[in-house]
Amino acid sequence: MTNTAQVVEDERIKSESFFSKLMKRPELGAIAGAILVFIFFSITADASMFTLSGVINFMTPASQLGILAIGAAMLMIGGEFDLSIGSMVAFSGLFFGVCVVTWGLPLIVAIPLTFVFSAFVGAINGTIVIRSGLPSFIVTLAFLFVLRGLSLVGLKAATGGSTQLRGVREAVEGDGLASFFSGDAFPGLFEWLASKGLIETFKSGAPKVTGIPVEIIWFFIITGAATYVLLRLPVGNWIFATGGDNTAASNSGVPVNKVKISLFMLTACCAALVAIITVMDAGSTDARRGFQKEFEAIIAAVIGGCLLTGGYGSAIGAFFGSIIFGMVVIGLTYTDFDQDWFQVFLGGMLLIAVLFNNAIRKRVTGER
Repeated sequence: MTNTAQVVEDERIKSESFFSKLMKRPELGAIAGAILVFIFFSITADASMFTLSGVINFMTPASQLGILAIGAAMLMIGGEFDLSIGSMVAFSGLFFGVCVVTWGLPLIVAIPLTFVFSAFVGAINGTIVIRSGLPSFIVTLAFLFVLRGLSLVGLKAATGGSTQLRGVREAVEGDGLASFFSGDAFPGLFEWLASKGLIETFKSGAPKVTGIPVEIIWFFIITGAATYVLLRLPVGNWIFATGGDNTAASNSGVPVNKVKISLFMLTACCAALVAIITVMDAGSTDARRGFQKEFEAIIAAVIGGCLLTGGYGSAIGAFFGSIIFGMVVIGLTYTDFDQDWFQVFLGGMLLIAVLFNNAIRKRVTGER
């Protein structure tokens, strides 16, 4: 009996190697993929791709997608999907456009209203999933078409027949909050760097990069906040537990339904943030905004290590998955390759990421 107890004790206090801990990290595949893509374009692309302006070029679409991907990743960790997130970009963009153009509301009112409206739609999504017992795949697929159709109908009603609402830039001009959601941040810093010869400039001495696009800053903020929630707060444990085993989580006192509805609201708010940023940058909104972004966001999350079965993943993985997307979609323009190869690459990366993540998980956990 003593020997048996000693063996059990030894197993419980057995230390885990750094390599084993590293291999358990869900973002490992995405980081490795980002490094490989970087090496590939370092060899095949024009050298200007990795200048400051080139990095900004691919980080901008990566950031817009990444904001959606982090929301999708959080929901996937919680065991659900949201295929309506792309249509939500168009629908919340319509609501925001109506707020500032048609109703003439200042941004300090229009932006919170847009987030509340989007969260409400997300709550409807989540409530239907929970109350009906239907797979979130089906419910949100239905909302993908419903919200896209409502965007078309709403824009025609707001504009008298057009599927595009213009005048956003003029409506928000001079508003103090505009600089937080559109344009470039830290222009003074970049002018100073240019004056010191630390960044590229035009012949006139003006910097080629006038600042950091605000979506990139939002991307980093949201990644940091999501990572902190998942790894440092009790609600992060609730999210992992909810996605891992609903019944066990509920029996342990986790408010599973509230967690899931909150995650649907989060994804909708991520879509609203992207909508606000893109609408203000373009100065208009249209019914095709966010088209097929739901699939790209889920792909970025899966590349980042999220399992389709839930309970596993990370915001950092979605961060790098989105950067891979940005590097490829923009990087191909710096090469002689046909840009249609992007679709092939995206599908291949998805398949490789799933196979890699499954293989690593089985090796670490001893699954067969």
